[in-house]
Amino acid sequence: MSEPLKLHEFDDIDGRVLRALDDVGLGADFRFRYPHQLSGGQRQRVAVARALMLEPEILLLDEPTSALDVSVQAEILNLFADLRKEHNLTYVMVTHDLAVVAHMCDEIAVMQHGEVVEVMDVEAMRQSKPETAYTQELLKASMGYDAEFFGDS
Repeated sequence: MSEPLKLHEFDDIDGRVLRALDDVGLGADFRFRYPHQLSGGQRQRVAVARALMLEPEILLLDEPTSALDVSVQAEILNLFADLRKEHNLTYVMVTHDLAVVAHMCDEIAVMQHGEVVEVMDVEAMRQSKPETAYTQELLKASMGYDAEFFGDS
């Protein structure tokens, strides 16, 4: 865990590692564990701790809950919410999970083929009031099975 701190020439490496582990809800005994000794949620917490040690203002979260079961997803999302308040963080989140977006985000940008096609606040998303046809289809697809689309009666 200390490698990023060494690369960026930070002082008090041991103290920073222990504080970061504490910030993400892991104890000091996790410092010397190997990845195969950790659960998926614990690995995610270690990754967040490594990022926090460098005192960023912005964190890029790329599918932060995609490989986690639902209960662990909720824990990680609550952790992100707490850390945002405690460290005054801004998150840029990349995800396909609109439930995560609704829980974590204030504003969203919808992308198609690498281009932003719409920016909207999360309340407009919740109310399913997009402006572009692509975003309308995206939101419709996220609602699940559409019997009419598949010709079911």
